Amino acid sequence: MKRKNERRSSSWLKVSNTKSSLDLLGAKKSRNSTSQDLVELELEQEDVYLDITDRLCFAILYQKPKSAANIHYFCIDDEFEYENFFADFGPLNLAMVYRYCCKINKKLKSLTLIRKKIIHFTGADQRKQANAAFLMGCFIIIYLEKSPEDTYRMLLVGNISYVPFRDASYGNCTFYLTLLDCFQAVHKAIRYGFLNFEKFDLVEYEHYEKAENGDLNWIIPGRFIAFCGPHPRNRLESGYHYHTPEAYVPYFKRHNVTTIIRLNKKAYDARRFTDAGFDHHELFFADGSIPSDAIVKEFLNICENAEGVVAVHCKAGLGRTGTLIACYIIKHYRMTVPETIAWIRICRPGSVIGPQQHFLVSKQASLWTEGDYYRKKLRDQENGRHAAAVTKILTGVDDISICEIQSEETKDSESYSDDDDDDDDEINRMTQGDKLLALKSRRRAKPATSIPLTFWQGGIRSA
Repeated sequence: MKRKNERRSSSWLKVSNTKSSLDLLGAKKSRNSTSQDLVELELEQEDVYLDITDRLCFAILYQKPKSAANIHYFCIDDEFEYENFFADFGPLNLAMVYRYCCKINKKLKSLTLIRKKIIHFTGADQRKQANAAFLMGCFIIIYLEKSPEDTYRMLLVGNISYVPFRDASYGNCTFYLTLLDCFQAVHKAIRYGFLNFEKFDLVEYEHYEKAENGDLNWIIPGRFIAFCGPHPRNRLESGYHYHTPEAYVPYFKRHNVTTIIRLNKKAYDARRFTDAGFDHHELFFADGSIPSDAIVKEFLNICENAEGVVAVHCKAGLGRTGTLIACYIIKHYRMTVPETIAWIRICRPGSVIGPQQHFLVSKQASLWTEGDYYRKKLRDQENGRHAAAVTKILTGVDDISICEIQSEETKDSESYSDDDDDDDDEINRMTQGDKLLALKSRRRAKPATSIPLTFWQGGIRSA
């Protein structure tokens, strides 16, 4: 196949170990860059082709390609679109990753394409380039079993650069996720059993993520559900569907949910869950803020003692919910903050917002240390059969964070309680959670369709 940029043909599948390559892999510059720097990333307007396998290729093209007898071009830029809240634009969610992998494997198995080079191309839009590269990278990690670092190198040949992902908050972003962060998240999710497409239910995911069906997502299968806060009665407000606690009970019962944790102001009577047999806990802190150390410790203690699945909600089930679930993942799976946030957003887009990202960075060291100590205690207690007893020991461990943030948000969050009359603002005024819910309500409905699959030699084939 004739390539437009012949001088790069010999280096398609390898990247030199230069300082610039190491900077890209480290991703430090991207994460701390200003939003203006990120939007104005300069790319030469040259078509680039990257060989993934002998038959599969990823390309960035600045004009629509011409058809050829021995080449099959396809593009997903307008098929798999991220539904943003504000200035966020990715990464694409778990259902889109699944659908993309199905598409690639179907093309690779197609008899009509057996003699053709299959080229996934994306256009000039830098945000769509990043999401397209994310999908290809996920396929490489899941089915070609490459490491995150090797996958990232494959997609970074030459002068290619990808815009990093940002959060769903208003204003300037000060924390970014790179493609490498996302690839490492997917790789660890497979390793720890969070991601298993053999058990993944596409129809269920796409059904329950919709506001009208509950607005919930699994973050760790069999362990954590994040969902939107229930209301006293079912109602439709500003286009968003609110549900009662009773609406969630059947699903929670089927999936072994035993514990509910509420992080926002009281909007429903907790007895509507406890009367149905669930444990219910109150850990309020203000919308858009960061939790106190006491709340983090109590949240971890509750989750470590829970017998079954823990379902966590705040108002929108995004910021506060994602932040505390992230604390658990960082502690118990020793994932980095960027990896953890990336995984939670792949499962539930829009999660962890604004200062909550930097808060998690400040807690990473102490959470890792506490997790190491926790696992050591478990190993010493008959291979973990006395986890509850170990948790009681850990509640006395001092917070040993080496870079604790003592910000105004922390001080404010420590002063809030559900008995504070002054904090009825969360119910009576438009908060960050309300804005996120209003935006989610405007999303167009998409039909959920089933794609039955069987697995073979590490790949997927239509059943």
